[in-house]
Amino acid sequence: MEGREGDDEDLIGVQRPKFPVGEYAHHPVSPLSGKNLDNRGTVTAQLVRSSADWSSGILPAEHSIQTSYCDLIREARHYVYIENQFFITATGEEQSPIHNQIGRSIVEAVVRAGQEKRKFRVIVIIPAIPGFAGDLREDAATGTRAIMDYQYKSICRGEHSIFEQIKAQGVDPNEHISFFNLRSYDRLNVTATLKRYEEQSGMKYEDLQRAEVDELEAPSDGGTEARERAADMRRRFTSHEESVGQGDQGGLIDPDSIADDAMLTDKRPSTEPWEGDPEAETEHFFQEELYVHAKICIIDDQYVICGSSNINDRSQLGYHDSELSIVMHDRDKVDITMDGAPYQAARLAYTLRSILWREHLGLLEPQSLDATDDPNAQPPSTSSPNANHEGREFDFVSDALCPKLWATWCEQATTNTAVFRDLFHADPDDRIRTWADYDSFTPNPKGDGHRQGHLYNTDRSAKEVRRELDRVRGHLVWMPMRFLEEEQMAERGLQVNAYTESIYT
Repeated sequence: MEGREGDDEDLIGVQRPKFPVGEYAHHPVSPLSGKNLDNRGTVTAQLVRSSADWSSGILPAEHSIQTSYCDLIREARHYVYIENQFFITATGEEQSPIHNQIGRSIVEAVVRAGQEKRKFRVIVIIPAIPGFAGDLREDAATGTRAIMDYQYKSICRGEHSIFEQIKAQGVDPNEHISFFNLRSYDRLNVTATLKRYEEQSGMKYEDLQRAEVDELEAPSDGGTEARERAADMRRRFTSHEESVGQGDQGGLIDPDSIADDAMLTDKRPSTEPWEGDPEAETEHFFQEELYVHAKICIIDDQYVICGSSNINDRSQLGYHDSELSIVMHDRDKVDITMDGAPYQAARLAYTLRSILWREHLGLLEPQSLDATDDPNAQPPSTSSPNANHEGREFDFVSDALCPKLWATWCEQATTNTAVFRDLFHADPDDRIRTWADYDSFTPNPKGDGHRQGHLYNTDRSAKEVRRELDRVRGHLVWMPMRFLEEEQMAERGLQVNAYTESIYT
């Protein structure tokens, strides 16, 4: 953008502001009449934002992101699919301190579909535990519990929740709305070869991993020290050139990770080799939630909203956090079916939704950790094609309202949930209604000696554990709608009060 003149001069100011930090530059609006707007592709796009006086010098505050969500959800005819880091929303004006009205739009869309006896589905995927990791019993988790409390009150607890508002109008919300989390397992094998590498190099493998994380997080226009440090540690660790079993993901101990077995592959945990002590294998199985950080909404295989905005007041009201999103609609149409009837989908929304659903169902090939086989990896190549959107797995998820697809989705989520519950006592869980339930069900390293995330019953054989993990496909698990329903999750106090509520909502 450097070197532009005339009508485009204001763009230079956007990229290279000449104003002191803390002051706002008001850029003139340049006409687009001199630009060639033809042949720009098939996707029409509209930028929307949350912005206000404090962030952009705008009065009144702009909340066009919330407007886009509400309008598109309210007018949806077939489905609404949401992935978001949070889900805190209101169905009216009676849910203070929550004010954004995305929840009201969901209620209106579901009630209309119910009254018209029309198949309509709202599918939401959010983190199992949002915000911060840790034991929910700890005082440090007060903020996390507050977020979860607001989420449950938005979804299903209290007369103003989405579920209760739909019920009040004679429609069964369970016929239309479903919430899910994502969860994964693995088995980390500290092999004799890896231990030998650590002895010969004089460093722990965990130190190399931390250095590589620092390398990935280093800024592109700096971070030389972090990159050089990671490169030096890799050289020292691999200088002996003895194979530790480099596999399809190109890492030192990748074959000893079995997380890929839940995806579209011939491998299964029951057939994976184990190099370590056979009696110690069970100590190396563990699970963890897959943290959803996406902020995406797909409607009817037509529209996509994607950007930085969470579903909460901080992102949606305009006068809190400053956010930017984009609403996209592809004019390139694809002939598919929707609920068995012929339907013209917008290619972008349709293919994006299909790829995401394949991933969640385990119908997508494992992806390499270093992105060597990813056509969208940076820097992009002009010859790199996008993923091939055809084949049996792609056809299976083609119709978003197909009864067989939905049955498979729910059955796999049920199976996955049961396996993680049985093997690991993963929380949150529907069996946990009170804090007493939490204490008796959830691993507590300080109390019962069980390590969080690891096998709960260590007496089980590795063979039995492997056989159970064979049943897990993809990463879907049901969101536990009854978790701690008999407790007050957000205790009022120093951390959660009238002055701090806006931090969590």
